[in-house]
Amino acid sequence: MSVTKFTRNSGWLILTILVAAMGSFAQNSALPPKSASGNNDVRSTAKPATEADPLSYTIGVEDELGISVWHEADLSTNAVVRPDGMITMPLLNDVKVIGMTPRELQDVLTVKLKDFVKEPQVTVIVRQIHSRRVYLMGEVVRPGTYALNNSKTVLQLLAEAGGPGTYAKVGGIYVIRQQNGNRTRLPFHYKKAMSGKKMSEDIVLQPGDMVVVP
Repeated sequence: MSVTKFTRNSGWLILTILVAAMGSFAQNSALPPKSASGNNDVRSTAKPATEADPLSYTIGVEDELGISVWHEADLSTNAVVRPDGMITMPLLNDVKVIGMTPRELQDVLTVKLKDFVKEPQVTVIVRQIHSRRVYLMGEVVRPGTYALNNSKTVLQLLAEAGGPGTYAKVGGIYVIRQQNGNRTRLPFHYKKAMSGKKMSEDIVLQPGDMVVVP
């Protein structure tokens, strides 16, 4: 083989290797970074369970609030809602917050702080939700108090608690709910809910509900 031909063939070989290497580099650069476990790290855009909607969530007892007043570090604070529905704020003392949305409380604090700050800019977030709870009692694997940060049904609560116990009378399960100051007993049709034929058979829980499994 002549030197010229050998050089030409060697040049084509080197060029082919370079093109393949560049393609592999581009493909790897387009992939998301991998986690420590080796899986691609695809970040979720879902909100954390404890993040409250400022327009719809109503503040309850024991909720932890983060209150920020722009350029006023001394007025910014974290506060836990007391059993009387109040929090304590610098300069404002006790402020009733229970039943308000974060946006409503933000507007109230903005008005109150105008006596002390020129054009106050207030931000209110719910750092931790502790007021939304349901109670599970009776013949279940793990009875107790459960958080209700998101929508949850009786079947989902039972599943979270490990399911009915060996001697549970699933035909007699019911929900005790406080409505307008009155206690209401709602029968729960376990077998119908389990069949999945009617979604309405699976009761959507509300804060304060007590699920009893006899």
